[in-house]
Amino acid sequence: MLVRKRGTATFIQPGGKIEPGETPDAAVCREVREELGLAIEPAELTYLGRFEDVAVNEPGTVVAEAFHVAVDVDVVAAAEIEEFVWVNPAAPSELIVAPMSRDQLFPLLAR
Repeated sequence: MLVRKRGTATFIQPGGKIEPGETPDAAVCREVREELGLAIEPAELTYLGRFEDVAVNEPGTVVAEAFHVAVDVDVVAAAEIEEFVWVNPAAPSELIVAPMSRDQLFPLLAR
């Protein structure tokens, strides 16, 4: 799944910044709850790794801890998320996709 924030054209992975004292897995659970109404627990996540690439919605680069989770429930765009799409990483569509997703996560997930 990729999301697009309100007022932007590029699709990115859902998630956000880690709050002080928060672990990366707890942060992703909090962020997807806020952004997509999706209630997941850290034990449901599979860690994919730590990645660094060009940021699309702020200057410089972004470092991200990436996780995979399988869901079979309804998702609703909320907070700053205007749109979400399900994308097959082995055959991505013609969307404008963030470099980290396109160049690092898609190839990893397509294997």
